Amino acid sequence: MSENKTQATEADVTAFLEAVEHPTRRADALTLDRMFRDVTGWQPRMWGPTIVGYGQYHYRYESGREGDFLATGFSPRKANLSLYIMPGYTDFEDILSRLGKHKRGKACLYINKLADVDEGVLAEIIRAGIDDLATRWPVAPS
Repeated sequence: MSENKTQATEADVTAFLEAVEHPTRRADALTLDRMFRDVTGWQPRMWGPTIVGYGQYHYRYESGREGDFLATGFSPRKANLSLYIMPGYTDFEDILSRLGKHKRGKACLYINKLADVDEGVLAEIIRAGIDDLATRWPVAPS
């Protein structure tokens, strides 16, 4: 069985965040780092070249596929801020309705800039995602 494409690395998180080219995206990324640290209580770790992850979990599906992945995190992409909430947002409609301007995928929340959302609600979503994930898989600090 193949490994996940995205693996934890030893790359420097602070250096990555400070190298974000766009000044607003860089400032938002540094704010998100503080928020994720505060909400989770965990130190960040790079996952692949562009994802800042907090915590991790080991999964094993009925198919036999298993692996490790970040518990939550974000990536300051050129087009938007991508937030990763595992295993997804399906049960968070009530919280998301209070967030502000966003788009979402299966396990990603896309925000253009932090000024578009309520940061208190965003912190609530991060916490809810960690709590939900912990009901499915054991979650550990990174």
